[in-house]
Amino acid sequence: MIGLIETIVKPLVDEPDLVSVEEDVQDKVIVYRLTVSRSDVGKVIGKQGRIARAVRTVVYAAGTRSSKRIQLEIND
Repeated sequence: MIGLIETIVKPLVDEPDLVSVEEDVQDKVIVYRLTVSRSDVGKVIGKQGRIARAVRTVVYAAGTRSSKRIQLEIND
């Protein structure tokens, strides 16, 4: 899943080397924390959150095999 998130996000940003994803597994939730450079946050979120919503949709769809709920957080 980390590779999927990185594959989607790296082409969107100006500084792909600063893209990192951390996985935090809890009881019923898996949280992925996406970190990008401060100047690239707007590119990842997109106008009215459209790109962020699309990335989350793909990640949630890929995680349907898991019995745990998946969350994606975007940080700078």
